[in-house]
Amino acid sequence: MRIALIAPPFIPVPPTNYGGTELFIGELALGLKALGHEVVVYSNGESTVPVERRWIYPASEWPIKGEVYDSLKDINHTAWAIRDAAPDCDLIHLNNAPGLVHSRFLSTAFVYTIHHPHDDGLSSFYQYYPDVNFVTISHFQRHLENLPRIHTVHHGLNLGKYQLTETKQPYVAFIGRIAPVKGTHLAIAAAKKAGVPLKIAGEVQPMFRDYFNREIEPHIDDKEVTYIGEAGLAAKNDLLGNALAMLFPIEWDEPFGLVMIEAMACGTPVLAMPGGSVPEIVKDGVSGFVCRSVDEMAARIPEAGRFQPREVRAYAERMFSLDHMVRQYADLYQDILGQQGKQRAIA
Repeated sequence: MRIALIAPPFIPVPPTNYGGTELFIGELALGLKALGHEVVVYSNGESTVPVERRWIYPASEWPIKGEVYDSLKDINHTAWAIRDAAPDCDLIHLNNAPGLVHSRFLSTAFVYTIHHPHDDGLSSFYQYYPDVNFVTISHFQRHLENLPRIHTVHHGLNLGKYQLTETKQPYVAFIGRIAPVKGTHLAIAAAKKAGVPLKIAGEVQPMFRDYFNREIEPHIDDKEVTYIGEAGLAAKNDLLGNALAMLFPIEWDEPFGLVMIEAMACGTPVLAMPGGSVPEIVKDGVSGFVCRSVDEMAARIPEAGRFQPREVRAYAERMFSLDHMVRQYADLYQDILGQQGKQRAIA
């Protein structure tokens, strides 16, 4: 098969720091290539994923001023990419909502992975495209949509990029956007209540600068609370691998949360609030704890040492490997193209 993977044009594939969708696309591209498929990735000119790459915008732009699906730059990039891919690709895999509008003009098979949290406006928009095969990244997300062609494929990662660390240091970690819904302030509260130092890594976007200044910065003393800025892969390995646990105290319905897998891959349990997909990813008592409050999370922090890092890592390998995810997508592509071929034969 020849597959077109279309990313938004704002962040390179793979990302250098922030970029969950771009990380997913980069890993999927490499996995499909390893299975013998031809892959072309449409992103921006700073992308380095070692497959065929095409772009019209040479440079990244992050953060952006509005949501991805509201951006004229994204619309222009995606329209061009679909037009470029349609003549010689068997299937077009979209990861940004603007591309859906072009599916009605082509007979090419389309897959769309829903990376965004549930939104009633987006769900209404999806209803206009019943021929597209939608993929949710969690069962929680799938149950919020009513679409004729919908599947669930959990994210997976190349776990070989993450180092198992068996000897932990006396601190807990938080990695994610510094935003109210991510619960950075709750991580601070839980760590302080437990009397354990917290190390924070993540991007402070302009829209949340006031939140950082008000709720986070006053606690930073480089003893109880340390902020290390954004973290690339090497920094994540160090920060997550050495931590007693990673705190994930979200206050919203997270569609997935790749950082939970990253922590487990390093042999580090995850202590998380139960929003969205969390109970699908964190197996309570096996790879971490699902906590109902800050007090419960604080009480669980001293128990993090009971987890065996090798067992936490093994759980991630069983459930969230790149190979597992890629094979599910490849099988889905084959099924879609097979059904499309049957329909054309009947016609």
